[in-house]
Amino acid sequence: MHVAIRVRPASDRTAVGPVTTDPIHGQLLVVRVREPAVEGRANEAALRAIAQALGVRRADVTLSRSIGRVKFVAVDAPDDIVAARVAELAQHSTPPARLDSR
Repeated sequence: MHVAIRVRPASDRTAVGPVTTDPIHGQLLVVRVREPAVEGRANEAALRAIAQALGVRRADVTLSRSIGRVKFVAVDAPDDIVAARVAELAQHSTPPARLDSR
């Protein structure tokens, strides 16, 4: 399954959700990460955050397409499980303590 996200690098905390609407790409799940947008660090942090928020391994999440801060992420997991979790994240962001702890 593919998930459209909007990465917000250099945020004060790491969190996934809720959604924002983009006039071109439609609804995007917002992923805030602490890392700056330098040498792919924000992208990697976003993929880790998405994997953790969806409850899958990092290896199951890959960046399939990138247009600036808009990313399309492929998740190798059952579609119904991913869709249900994305719907939940779309309404509420994950607790920062859950994603910030390393």
